[in-house]
Amino acid sequence: MSTFPWLKGHGTENDFVILPDPDGTIHGDLDAGLVRFLCDRHAGLGADGVLRVIQGDQQSYVDDGGDWFMDYRNADGSIAEMCGNGIRVFVRYLAEAGLTGDKPVRIGTRAGVKDVVLNDDGTLTADLGEPVLPAAAGIVVEANGHQWPAVHVDMGNPHAVAFVDDLREPGDLCDQPTWSPQEAFPEGVNLEFVVRRGPHEVEMRVHERGAGETRSCGTGTCAVTVAAARAARDELPVTYHVGVPGGQVSVTWRADNHLELTGPAVIHARGEFDRAWLPA
Repeated sequence: MSTFPWLKGHGTENDFVILPDPDGTIHGDLDAGLVRFLCDRHAGLGADGVLRVIQGDQQSYVDDGGDWFMDYRNADGSIAEMCGNGIRVFVRYLAEAGLTGDKPVRIGTRAGVKDVVLNDDGTLTADLGEPVLPAAAGIVVEANGHQWPAVHVDMGNPHAVAFVDDLREPGDLCDQPTWSPQEAFPEGVNLEFVVRRGPHEVEMRVHERGAGETRSCGTGTCAVTVAAARAARDELPVTYHVGVPGGQVSVTWRADNHLELTGPAVIHARGEFDRAWLPA
């Protein structure tokens, strides 16, 4: 095949290249070099990551693969466990392709199977499961000459949430902030910097592991909700509105300890890529 199809989509401006590959044969074991090339905003298509679409019965990453499997890669080519904005974009693609029914769509990820619902107002709601609050204490993050204590929240991928007085304080988050102790996150971490805007309203910026500063991070908004609700001693269920540079989402921490992320997702471009232009 001399060409392969692609689509571009975003959830609150967290953008992705989508590679339809239902039987897993077009791209095989997706090459990190190809991912980096596709995500390059000058030489490729430009994105924060790549979503490969595989039928659930055609993959072997998890025991119960769901209806479809989201093979997600960060912009640097590294493998990621989960992506809250990406999974909404993934299901938006499936819906526009006529590949969903009326029931919740079950999407396999490296962090387990997640249910996603298409809402009447055009948004999508993803059940991202239960947060894990590891016992690690004393975590400190540093950026732009400032230091803050941080809360470790695991949403299938690791997050460190720091509350700041001003979102400008962390400076340029394209640069990797540091954290200590280093052994708390041996495979890296997503770092959220948060300010409170109201009783159940927060605003954040994020440095995503493997991508740099992004306009939004879905699992990060869930981690921030957990940290904010715990600090405020909120009773469950509780809903937070989370502002990100690319828009706003809502996160409900349900009484059963599951987190539901609701927000927009759009497909805004599609085409074919000529393999002759791929790097050798």
